[in-house]
Amino acid sequence: MNAYIFPGQGAQFSGMGLDLFEKYPEAQDLFLKANDILGFEITDTMFEGTVDDLKETKVTQPAIFLHSVIMSKVMGDRFKPDMVAGHSLGEFSALVANGALNFEDGLKLVSQRALAMQKACEAQQSTMAAVLGLDDNIVEEVCAQTEGIVVAANYNCPGQLVISGEVAAIERACETMKERGAKRALVLPVGGAFHSPLMEPAREELAAAIEATTFSKPSCPIYQNVSTTAVMDESDIQKNLIDQLTAPVKWTQSMQQMIADGALNFVEVGPGKVLQGLMRKINREVTASSADWEA
Repeated sequence: MNAYIFPGQGAQFSGMGLDLFEKYPEAQDLFLKANDILGFEITDTMFEGTVDDLKETKVTQPAIFLHSVIMSKVMGDRFKPDMVAGHSLGEFSALVANGALNFEDGLKLVSQRALAMQKACEAQQSTMAAVLGLDDNIVEEVCAQTEGIVVAANYNCPGQLVISGEVAAIERACETMKERGAKRALVLPVGGAFHSPLMEPAREELAAAIEATTFSKPSCPIYQNVSTTAVMDESDIQKNLIDQLTAPVKWTQSMQQMIADGALNFVEVGPGKVLQGLMRKINREVTASSADWEA
């Protein structure tokens, strides 16, 4: 079975999407429609902007979403997922790809999500850190014992977890992680504590937008970050999408569940190869490749 997986924030690069725009009239139409929906020329930043321009959350999230979704659209009949999943932001791309959301609604929600997260980041100084070479249960234990708000946020692959929370609490936790045997525990250059309780104001803001959006019956199951299992029910999809902002991204567990349910080929749709790299650490028995979007 073929599983299509969609990357999240961090996969962006300068010039992203320009090849799609130049080659496919359908891609051109969607990019120009995106400029209208967003109210600014995101194509200028994607095609010609610097790496720093692309790092701004209000740009990054729609840019990655557009790259992934438009890539899946130009594949036409060759895009045949048996199941889909997306890492954090990528979950919105996956939901457009399996028909649960239409393009316009997906982009509006991604834009609202980015702005709400940006606002939450500005309200309180917070950050994230990568912890390498430590068992999940030890990371969780250290987070629970550290003073202040710090939680496990991204279960990316065995031995690679990202923690999220208040700056001082993250720094304290990193020191303890090293003492407990982590190969590395380093603070990441991110705007805030994504997938932590500090995103609660953003979750509330996004919840209203998600509840006001029409979701359709998907063409195939999505394995969501919160549930890790196959989801087909529209109301469950909405609830998981709302919970996602303050809950951890259980990527390792989601991929393992997809494999248990019969996935043999994983195709990454969007910029970069981050998810393929993680898959090699999760399970080497399955294949992982980039989407072949050029007909």
